[in-house]
Amino acid sequence: MQNVYKPFLLLITACWLFNSAAFSQVIPDKGTDSSLSVDVNLENLFSQKVPKKYKIAGITLSGNKYFDTALLVSVASINVGDEVTIPGGDQFARAINNLWKQNYFSNVEIYVTKIEGSNIYLELEVTERPRLASFNFKGIRKTESEDLIAKVGLVRGRIVTENNRRSAIEAITKYFSDKGYRGVNVKLDEAKDLKVENSLNLTFNVDKGTKVKINEINFVGNQVPDLRLKKQLKGTKEMSRLTLYPPKEVGGYAPPDNLTFQDYVAHNGMLSFSKTKELLDPYVRIKLSSAKFNEKKFGEDKEKILEYYNSLGHRDAAIEKDTLYYNSQGNLNIDIKVSEGRKYYFGNIAWRGNTKYSDSTLTMILGIKKGDIYNLETLNKKLGKQLSPEGGDISGLYMDDGYLFFRTEAVETAVYNDTIDYEIRVIEGPQATIKNVRIAGNDKTKEHVIRRELRTIPGEKFSRSDLIRSQREMASLNYFNQEKIGINPVPNPDDGTVDINYTLEEKSSDQLELSAGWGGGIGLTGTVGVSFNNFSIKNIWKKSAWDPLPTGDGQKLSLRVQSNGKAFRSYNFSFTEPWLGGKKRNSFTVSLYDTKYRNGSYNYLTGRYNYGSDDSYIQTSGVGISLGKQLKWPDDFFNLITSLNYTRYRIKDYAIFEGFSNGFSNNINIKLALQRSSVNQPIFPSSGSSFLLSTQLTPPWSLLDPGRVKALNPYELVEYHKWRFNGDWYVPLGKASGPERNKQFVLKASVKYGYIGRYNKELQVSPFERFQVGDAGLSNNFALLGYDIMAHRGYPVYNNSDQKINPDQQSTQKFFTIFNKYTVEMRYPISLNPSSTIFALGFFEAANGWYSTKEYNPFRLRRSVGLGMRFYLPMFGLLGFDYGIGLDRYSPNSKLKDAAKFTFMLGFEPE
Repeated sequence: MQNVYKPFLLLITACWLFNSAAFSQVIPDKGTDSSLSVDVNLENLFSQKVPKKYKIAGITLSGNKYFDTALLVSVASINVGDEVTIPGGDQFARAINNLWKQNYFSNVEIYVTKIEGSNIYLELEVTERPRLASFNFKGIRKTESEDLIAKVGLVRGRIVTENNRRSAIEAITKYFSDKGYRGVNVKLDEAKDLKVENSLNLTFNVDKGTKVKINEINFVGNQVPDLRLKKQLKGTKEMSRLTLYPPKEVGGYAPPDNLTFQDYVAHNGMLSFSKTKELLDPYVRIKLSSAKFNEKKFGEDKEKILEYYNSLGHRDAAIEKDTLYYNSQGNLNIDIKVSEGRKYYFGNIAWRGNTKYSDSTLTMILGIKKGDIYNLETLNKKLGKQLSPEGGDISGLYMDDGYLFFRTEAVETAVYNDTIDYEIRVIEGPQATIKNVRIAGNDKTKEHVIRRELRTIPGEKFSRSDLIRSQREMASLNYFNQEKIGINPVPNPDDGTVDINYTLEEKSSDQLELSAGWGGGIGLTGTVGVSFNNFSIKNIWKKSAWDPLPTGDGQKLSLRVQSNGKAFRSYNFSFTEPWLGGKKRNSFTVSLYDTKYRNGSYNYLTGRYNYGSDDSYIQTSGVGISLGKQLKWPDDFFNLITSLNYTRYRIKDYAIFEGFSNGFSNNINIKLALQRSSVNQPIFPSSGSSFLLSTQLTPPWSLLDPGRVKALNPYELVEYHKWRFNGDWYVPLGKASGPERNKQFVLKASVKYGYIGRYNKELQVSPFERFQVGDAGLSNNFALLGYDIMAHRGYPVYNNSDQKINPDQQSTQKFFTIFNKYTVEMRYPISLNPSSTIFALGFFEAANGWYSTKEYNPFRLRRSVGLGMRFYLPMFGLLGFDYGIGLDRYSPNSKLKDAAKFTFMLGFEPE
């Protein structure tokens, strides 16, 4: 029997399971016809005294527009077939709570629509929260609005909650506070959208307050000079200032010392920065800095001040009070009152618990003597509580001998006057043995390629230096994201073993080079080059391995074809197996190349070059085989590489050398190279060094056959001995911590020397294999003759060692037999992301070349300074730009731009 019920509302209060209290509604039928009677069963449903169980026979849902009905019923956890107890049951309260805590609804109600015996029918009615139609900002600039769109976290079409509103206001407030505004106020206006039902338009009315700059920072109670303390304030700086030297009137105005730049500009009629600086030069030092006040950074800077005091021995130093107030111009003054306390010194240091090493050995490694200024950070660092890749601490000494469970505790035993005595308690623990070594994340690289680089081998004693070396070796492969190489030792104290888990993230290390063009009279020009740095030649015939290429065995395959139409073409091929035989680090490389350069005849009528079979040309063809071996002495950073090379030069009507314009030359040589590399990363090294000493020798043909001295072609068999030395050092500068811990300045210093000599004094030094110095180090036509290309930024290619002679006026048909080059670079990483490594650099460079040992003078050098950028993109290799100023090209009668040179590099870092 069906009944139509008149409106009847019964409200009950329910206590939620997960909230302190909440409100729910259980309502009978929503019918509006009051002429019909109310069902007695419904009327007495909640007034009955004895609880009765009902079975849910049907559930309907109303009010939802965006959510799936079945999903909401499932979230409510009330289903057809469930039993409910009325009164006394909490099923309805739990259902409402489950929906309410989703934060999607502003109201949830449950209706009882019908009862048939012990069956009950329910309707869930929800009122959805409004959704965001649009949002905008008022009171701020367009660029600021664009910045805030990404920061407020609001998305059109999503539900608007109190948390959304609060988070957006906090993001706006923080944005302007970080820019130096004080008293930021944000008011939110809401309006219903007339086009979209149940939607809101939000307007953020922003009052930025006053932009505050820090006028002065004053320290009170300090003996340490203010300047040293201000240097510790990395995020809190004073306004830019002008300082006259010597103090004198400039433009009719003699400003007081430390006048703010803003005040001086105001006095001079709001001149532009450049105009004011031009007026004041050369009498004024301008100290530029950001003077924004950021409360969070100010708090961090106060901690840095205390850390600095602690490093000076003032372990009781404290900031008693800091006062912020505004001057008459509305800028901020900061007074910081410090209590330095007494300056302390280390006293006696005693050892306890050490059995492996003597007290004297540990004291020597600790490096702290009685009377040294007290510095807790230094003590902890020397004890090894802060892991250092360089080692040289107490913890490293023990852990390199397997004492993984080693730890120390430094205890103050006496404090008298200004001296602190320490007892260092040593808990050596047992030596740990490596049990399992696990590798994860190598989706492309085969596991054996990684394991052969690891120094941590199951069954051997644990060693911290082996962990660090393993990380360095994996980074050197350049197959993985160097910033995400994870090493997690998991000790097993029960059996004295340790498991080592390595986590990796693959990255692309292959490179592609593509270019194309069309030249009138030349034809098609372009380059196609590919380098596969993690190739697998054994899987080259397996169709399943081509995804898209057979990879994972760590081999290197390089192919390159270059053409400049009819004028030039070049083919290059090389293959490297870094572990020949798979058991030892013995590298094997084979390379082939063929290059041809032609001289065409210029047609003045067409303005083009014509090329034919009678053109003069140089053709170079060659093959090389090399074998490298890792050495164990003096240490295993050394490698010895032996290579055998053959190059054939064919010259036709090309008078590049005196007395030789036609014919063949053959260059057969053996090259021995001893190199050592301990750099921590291949792309942006921040520590370590790299050295190379090599000699390249041909047989002494003229000594074996003296008749060759007067031969028609003295260069048929090229002879020489060539020597090279390269050295590079990388030193990190300063301390970095937090998210920017890897972003710190790196000093690179390098030296390069080269010399090529002859066996027979009756012959000239070989015209092949000489040294070209200058420009960006990019190869040119003369590279066909085996020249070593030495970059010298700020200078064109030059062939005269007299730095007083302008290299712009020199011919480059002759090249040096001796060269020296010295470089100092200051580098700073902008991005260390493996997909785009970017760093900036400033450089000082000095180089020169000579033709004989008699004229050699290592102090007669051409100098240059400049700035540069490097972009490393995995698919395209290195892209670099440098702007160098040749100091020896500049003269008082010339302009600075005449001594400057912009250089570009692609694919590799020049020598």
